[in-house]
Amino acid sequence: MSKKLKVLIHGTGFAGQGHAEAFRWAGAEVVGMVGRTESVVTEVAEKMGIPFAGTDWGQALQECQPDIVSIGTPGGVHVAPIKAAIAQGCHVFCDKPLTESGETARELYDLATQKGVKTAFAASFRYMPEVMHAKRLVADGAIGEPLEVECISHFNLERDIPFGWSHRKEDGGGRLNNNFTHKLSIVTSVIGEKILSIMGEVRDDLGKAPIVEGVHNFKTRREHIPDDLDDPSLTWGESNVEWTYTVLAKMHSEYASKPVSVLFKHGGLNPRFNEDHLVFYGSKGAIYIKGHYGSGPLYLYGAEKEWQEVKLPADIAADVPNIEGDTERNWRYLIRELVRDVSGESVAPYQTFREGSQYQQIIDIIRRCDSWVDVSDL
Repeated sequence: MSKKLKVLIHGTGFAGQGHAEAFRWAGAEVVGMVGRTESVVTEVAEKMGIPFAGTDWGQALQECQPDIVSIGTPGGVHVAPIKAAIAQGCHVFCDKPLTESGETARELYDLATQKGVKTAFAASFRYMPEVMHAKRLVADGAIGEPLEVECISHFNLERDIPFGWSHRKEDGGGRLNNNFTHKLSIVTSVIGEKILSIMGEVRDDLGKAPIVEGVHNFKTRREHIPDDLDDPSLTWGESNVEWTYTVLAKMHSEYASKPVSVLFKHGGLNPRFNEDHLVFYGSKGAIYIKGHYGSGPLYLYGAEKEWQEVKLPADIAADVPNIEGDTERNWRYLIRELVRDVSGESVAPYQTFREGSQYQQIIDIIRRCDSWVDVSDL
């Protein structure tokens, strides 16, 4: 296609601005931005040189006539704007989580399928360079048959981050929505996309957080932590989501004769002692990647019976968008694939609302925590 694709952005914060820059980088034209606060969306759109700014999503869809909409708001407010966009025939790029529940996520997937629009689900840390490196090594047989995977992370988040969407289930908050989605995407990209079974346990270690006005950007919320947390005039909001989770999964892999066992362990508020990591164990070796999302470096344990650092292949490095910031870089990678696909080019499979719907249904199952067996009388 010689004509630039037109993109309408929903959201003015870190994600909305990041999506806008990524679509421009991929060769699309950002024609409008919608936010909930008129002064904020006007300021951001002017700063970014976006011609349309408004607070009415329906009006924006009609005036801008976008080919693609990009959803960069918290998950609890995704449903209505995505439904409206699908009804108009727009393709949709949506950040994780897809919605606040498995039921509504499945509804959006079904609607998009019926309408025939393309969708992209941005659990996009599968595009970390060393994760793609691990995917190639596993496919090449470097560790033999995959046997099990271990994903360990401890974020030591400040307990007094101002109360907001991340504290509320109905708004798309919680560590499953905003950490596990990426971890699951990483593991499936390396091992295989078919998830066979799941179980898990979650815990709210936080309880409450201070309510503070003026927090518009998720990335800068730490800057708004009150200086005096004992101030009697402070009001507090109650958390209703998990800050810690432990999940076990079994996944099918074309490289293995038996299901692969996977452990996901995350403590959002807990301090780490050693580095966060991802490990892929196989019948003939193992791959270890430092970092909670696989930032690297990558080490291979093979026939020499010792861990050796393996350099990132040049072709993978060359294909990665040249920008600082893992989140921004991964958005660009996925958005480039969507833009090429919408433009009629051939691209590798990428995650769509199918995975977004599946992930949200899995999160609902984990949150129910109904897999325990009472052994207290044994």
